[in-house]
Formats: sequence, C-alpha cells, structure tokens
Amino acid sequence: MTSAWVPDIDIGIWVVVVNDRAFIRSWSVKPDAWCRPFLKEPRGSIQVAGHEIAICAVPIRDKRIRDAVDRAYLEKYSAPGSLKYAKDLGSTKSGATTIELLPLLR
Repeated sequence: MTSAWVPDIDIGIWVVVVNDRAFIRSWSVKPDAWCRPFLKEPRGSIQVAGHEIAICAVPIRDKRIRDAVDRAYLEKYSAPGSLKYAKDLGSTKSGATTIELLPLLR
C-alpha cells in the first residue's frame, strides 16, 4: 500500500473481505502508526496480483461491521504463526482503526 504521505514506501497490510468489501486495520495503535496520516490523506494505492489499484480509505465506526471484521481476521489468519497477530488485530484498540478500502476511478 502507498499513500501521498509515504509515496516511496510500501507498507504491508493484512486485508480481509467481508460481504465483498475490503477492510484493513493497524496492528500498531501508536500516534505515529501508518493509519493515522492515511486517514488524514485517504487516497493511496494497493498492489493486488501485480495490479496497482487507486483507493480511498474510509474509517468504519459501525460495531456490526467491526465485529464481522474481527471474525474475518481470525478465520483468514488462523495459522499458528499468524493467529497471535490476528487476535491483536481483533482487539478493541485495533478495531478502532478499521478502514474500508474503496476503489477510486482514475
């Protein structure tokens, strides 16, 4: 993922899909976490299967959607090496950073 605030840096993110909608969260909830400036300047791009897709970040406040995203992280990242991080991404603090990625038309 890239954004206007870090144009020359790629950031690896863990994505989940709920009802055909793509969501991301920050594992770090520190004030300098990547999600903070991304929400201030919500346009960026992601790389998917070798294709660059322009996106806009939309913060999610709805508890039902956040709960569904919690479950999606635990289901998708259930391997022993990933589960610890998936549980962290399902915490209340990380849940507060839930972002939906919407495609932008160029």
